[in-house]
Amino acid sequence: MDGEAPGAGVDQEPLPQQGWVAPSVTAEFPGLGIAAIEIDSRPRRSPEPVRGRLRGLSDRFFGAHAIRMRERPIPWAYRAFFRQVGLDPDRTRTPVEQLVLERLHDGAFKSNGLPEDALTIATVETGVALRAFDAEQLKGRIGIRESASGESLAGQRGELPGGTLVIADEEAPVGLLFGATADGRAAGKDTRRIAIAAVRVNGVPQIAVDEALWTAASTIRAA
Repeated sequence: MDGEAPGAGVDQEPLPQQGWVAPSVTAEFPGLGIAAIEIDSRPRRSPEPVRGRLRGLSDRFFGAHAIRMRERPIPWAYRAFFRQVGLDPDRTRTPVEQLVLERLHDGAFKSNGLPEDALTIATVETGVALRAFDAEQLKGRIGIRESASGESLAGQRGELPGGTLVIADEEAPVGLLFGATADGRAAGKDTRRIAIAAVRVNGVPQIAVDEALWTAASTIRAA
């Protein structure tokens, strides 16, 4: 194809794409952002190499390590953001802390299939918060904005409180910023193309976001 980048082809690694953030949100929460990467894949059982990586991660995380982890710059940045939006991170856990808490409770990082295992590996290794969506159900680029008056999240009862931070495509909210995903937007059994999204908060470097997305995507592609 004319204008195609040298070396481009069907096996070329997908590139992260920056999402949009509403100006009012940027003004209140500098550094908040979202990026996504899409992969042609479907949810499935994780093969042994992926489950082996989960076992290896499990061996690295014990109680003392979990306590020290929250003091590292990236996990701490998410804790600070949670406090900024009125959440107590000791009650409503940040994504990486929730995963580590489940590992301590269960005795290991349990396999939940792909893409969930890929997100677990990438989040635990980088600290960056990740989500998976059905890419074919997203309408245009995703971004972050405040919910509008009378708006709701598909599949959830009632209206969202005005000003709730949501991940949205160009038509409607597809999930809470850190929370539930709208019905029909999560990667499920009918998904053929997965969108992995990374939510960045102030204090999280873009290189860590890119690493998290590439780690998750390469784990799925190699499986």
